[in-house]
Amino acid sequence: MDSLTRRALDSALGAALLARARNAIASALELPLRGEPAHDALARPGATFVTLRREGRLRGCIGRLEAGAHSLDADVRRNARSAAFEDPRFSPLAAHEWHGLEVEVSVLEHPQPLAVRDEAHALALLEPGTDGVIFEWRGRRATFLPQVWAQLPDPGQFMAQLKRKAGLSADFWHAEVRLARYRVTPFEETSSTP
Repeated sequence: MDSLTRRALDSALGAALLARARNAIASALELPLRGEPAHDALARPGATFVTLRREGRLRGCIGRLEAGAHSLDADVRRNARSAAFEDPRFSPLAAHEWHGLEVEVSVLEHPQPLAVRDEAHALALLEPGTDGVIFEWRGRRATFLPQVWAQLPDPGQFMAQLKRKAGLSADFWHAEVRLARYRVTPFEETSSTP
C-alpha cells in the first residue's frame, strides 16, 4: 500500500472516529448529532483514548490501553462519554462548553513490554515524541500518550511526571517497576464547530 493510500485510509478512519466521539458527547448533552461516516475498521476490536480540550487546555482524557471484546466503534463512544463526564480531574462537561470543544481520538497499538535494568536504561530506550509509556508498580499504574512529549520533551521530566501520576515520588524507582511502550495514530479535529 502506498503512502497516499495509507493517508486516505487513515483520514477516513479519523473522520469516522471523531464523528462518533463528538456524537457520543452531543447525545448526552441532548445536542444535535452529525453524520457518521462508515469505515470497516470500526467493527474490529480496538483501543482508543479520547482527549478533550477547550481553549488549548485539557478538559478530559480517558481511554483503554488494550483492545478488548468491544469494537473500535463502541470503545471510542464509551471513552468520549467518559472523558466528557467521568474524568475525576474535572467537573462533568456542560452544554455551554460545547462550542469551542476540541476532540482528539488516539488509536493505540498493542503495548510492548520494555525490559529495563534501571531508570537510566529506561530513559535511554524511550523515543520522545513517539512512545506512549505505561508505568506499573505494585498496583499503581499510570500512562502518558505520546502527545505528552510536547509538554515534557525531556525523558527525565516525562518519567518523573509519569511516576507522580501513579502516586509516587518523582525520584522513585524499584527493581519491580514494569514499563511498556506503545504507539498511537492520533486524529484531531481542525474545527471545533459541531
